[in-house]
Amino acid sequence: MDSVTQIVLGAAVGEAVLGKKIGNKAMALGAIAGTIPDLDVLSSHFTDTVTALEIHRGFTHSIVFAVVFGLLFGWLLSLWDKRASLKEWSWFWFLCFVTHPLLDAHTTWGTQLFWPLDIRLAYKNIFVIDPLYTLPFLVFLILAMLQKRGSIKRRKFNNLGLIVSSAYMLLTIVLKGITYSKFESALKKQKIAYSALETKPSPLNTILWTANVETDDAFLIGDYSFFDTKPIRFYPHPKNHEALGDLAEYDKVQRLIKITQGWYTVSEKEEGIYLNDLRFGMMSVDPQAEKYAFSFLIEKTGNEVTVTEEEKDTRDAKKLLGDLWTRIKGN
Repeated sequence: MDSVTQIVLGAAVGEAVLGKKIGNKAMALGAIAGTIPDLDVLSSHFTDTVTALEIHRGFTHSIVFAVVFGLLFGWLLSLWDKRASLKEWSWFWFLCFVTHPLLDAHTTWGTQLFWPLDIRLAYKNIFVIDPLYTLPFLVFLILAMLQKRGSIKRRKFNNLGLIVSSAYMLLTIVLKGITYSKFESALKKQKIAYSALETKPSPLNTILWTANVETDDAFLIGDYSFFDTKPIRFYPHPKNHEALGDLAEYDKVQRLIKITQGWYTVSEKEEGIYLNDLRFGMMSVDPQAEKYAFSFLIEKTGNEVTVTEEEKDTRDAKKLLGDLWTRIKGN
């Protein structure tokens, strides 16, 4: 999830664990803890694109990290603030750290919660930024901050924030199940043979959902809004994997393909060969568009291959937001 959401979650968890003993400091330290796992993004400044992608939401988003650094930070804070014991401080940091990846596991990218095992949990039931999850949570947290330490109202507001946000998360799982069955039914009615189906919410909401469908030589992309009145339509995106040629034999390209979990197409453009990660959709609400959220230029120089992520165009993002609101209202 986005940084603001993780800060709010960390602050709320911190308050729930030690707020009664140390007051607003619990929220402040919890908010800091909520940002620490995402420091893995700094790896992009020291490594190549593919390695940075592999590192993201890996070790720092694992139970191992939460345990090891929970104990370390717990020990350090127990030396500084004696109002809580070593056990209490360690439990505080562990919970603030581990709830971060547990939340991220609900997004499309997912997390390696069980690192070093090569297992990535990605439930794909909420977008990385969802105002309906974050804003009520933030309001209850602010209301809790305004109350006296240890007061019943303070604990009640904080608990309400945790309960309401968790209830909404459960709702998104139900909505995912409903839309998944809608896509399955549409594929069956249209007699489309497929080998895999994945669904995810579109940006900033859980009303409009998109589906990636794998067939023999193409991926089909379709969308469905709860306000739709017309049948779901699926649009083909040829895999074109053969366009990689001998590039597919290089380790860096194989690792990039592994990151996409096989959900990728290849585009041939004037600038070169692009590998498009379909898991994150497109920079458009039009399923026929060819502007993907994540595309990687693959270039070969001598015996070396370089992978460069295509830069985002802010104009595409602005247009997407406007078109998204129109599409959510139904077809």
